[in-house]
Amino acid sequence: MSLAIIVKKEVRELMTLQTIVPVVFMSIMFGAMGGVFGNIGEEVEAKPILGLVDQDGTHMSSVAVGVVSNRSELVYNGSSVEEALEALEGTEAVAIIVIPEGFQSRIDNNTTGIIHVTWYMKGAGILDSISTSLVENILWQVDAAVSAELIGTGSDLDVPTVLFPTTRNDTTIFKGEVLEGVSPQTVTEVVMSQSLMVPILIMIIIMMAGQTIIASMSMEKENKTLETLLTLPVKRTSIVAGKILGAAIVGLIMAGIFMVGFAVYNANLSFGLPEDLDLDLDLTTAGYALVALSVFGALLAGLALAMLLGTFAKNFKSGQTLILPLVFMALVPMFVTMFKDFDTLSPGMQVFIFLIPFSPPMMAMRNLMFGEYVLVVAGIAYCFFFAFVIILIVVRIFATDKLLTGRITSTERTGRGVKRLMKAFGR
Repeated sequence: MSLAIIVKKEVRELMTLQTIVPVVFMSIMFGAMGGVFGNIGEEVEAKPILGLVDQDGTHMSSVAVGVVSNRSELVYNGSSVEEALEALEGTEAVAIIVIPEGFQSRIDNNTTGIIHVTWYMKGAGILDSISTSLVENILWQVDAAVSAELIGTGSDLDVPTVLFPTTRNDTTIFKGEVLEGVSPQTVTEVVMSQSLMVPILIMIIIMMAGQTIIASMSMEKENKTLETLLTLPVKRTSIVAGKILGAAIVGLIMAGIFMVGFAVYNANLSFGLPEDLDLDLDLTTAGYALVALSVFGALLAGLALAMLLGTFAKNFKSGQTLILPLVFMALVPMFVTMFKDFDTLSPGMQVFIFLIPFSPPMMAMRNLMFGEYVLVVAGIAYCFFFAFVIILIVVRIFATDKLLTGRITSTERTGRGVKRLMKAFGR
């Protein structure tokens, strides 16, 4: 009997919101990340869907056709580009490979044979490039097969032509943009170089500003200054708004300092891109203003959540663990937007990611590069609406005595547990 009372007492003391909330958030967020990254193995093993157009009809082009046919799933295999475009419409095709007329004659004349590749790029995330990497490997195998054929036939061509007999001419179609002479890898590098800053920025300011406001709430509870503040003739809404806006100002100052340093760092990186690359994805002044507004909305939402979590803190020590839900809420969209494009996620995962208030600003830079203003504006509106709802909840909590009294405290629970033990032992 006494053992059961001890166990019950310990469970009641340990099973508090401070311990349960972080674990629940961690479980949900890890589950979400598993849903995003769980099918990587299947994507790597699957054959890419392609269209193949052979306009040369020679021995060397047949060697290339044989390699592509064996290592891909062909939706179209013929000699018409127009028919290939129609056949691939509405499919999950990765690219159309065209072997133009004169492919072998160029090789016979000691010039590399050209292979035209039109890429259908679905997303600019790191994991979105798996399918394009598989196709690039196929094209490398085509080059190796043609080279082996030349060596086997005892060709007297120059060594560079024999070893590297083919070259690529890329065209990438991404989000309605037709990018001539640009490969998907180049697009990914450019997009990542210009949009990587915002997710990291959001992560940093949410952690720092959120920790600041939770620590402030927990310290005021521990030092009993919150009781004095609530007894003053000040509206509870003013107290909540003052705390959030004060933390927001500090957070924006920290964000500005961080953004300057990161911008200098980012400007000094070339990412190995060609200097003559015709790929203009820079934002306009209005675009940067929307990004800044989106970041501010996410900051307000994060601070409102931090204040809500801070109401559960009994003291400074317990408040330290309450930042974990905010950290994981910021980590998940940061990793998702880095590794996967929003357009390539499943509909359910898109809804889940969008409902995290830190996701819209992390996606804003990439969306604005390609003129997707509707999603950006919707994200800004959602962040401010989310912050408004959480602030109303916090104001409601401040208007009651639960902020100070709460439910049965751990000390009271311990006292009751001790009394039961003493009663069980007859003392």
